[in-house]
Amino acid sequence: MKKIVVVLFLLMGTFLQAQSVDYNVKKGYAANGYDVVAYFDGKAKEGLKKFSTEFDGVQFKFHNQENLDKFKAMPNNYLPEYGGYCAYAVAVSGKKVNVDPKTFEIRDNKLYLFYNSGNTNTLKLWQNESPDKLKTKADKNWEKIKNR
Repeated sequence: MKKIVVVLFLLMGTFLQAQSVDYNVKKGYAANGYDVVAYFDGKAKEGLKKFSTEFDGVQFKFHNQENLDKFKAMPNNYLPEYGGYCAYAVAVSGKKVNVDPKTFEIRDNKLYLFYNSGNTNTLKLWQNESPDKLKTKADKNWEKIKNR
């Protein structure tokens, strides 16, 4: 009986530590290893391994100790929307698409990341096609795909 209780406890602990959403963890880190706090200063900066932490079952890297400390104090303020997948793709097609971490927008104190390769810059498309309407669509689509 004790073994069953221990196994159930361990399983519950594993379940409770699982990610709440599917994050885009290309290169093993959220935001492709870029510092999610630095975006709020208007800069896309690569994080350093020595300034890293885990949140919601995902690894995050930061450019410096100050940004790491800011994140640890209020992580939900810095999380990229839609798990760090392309906001435009989530809105338009309901799909999770990788991003160029240097292509981002801060809107209403939220971080949005975008695909940008070749002649396709989805940030420009997002900005030209009414971000408020696209955000509403993306929010609805994300609810359907966030755990897949």
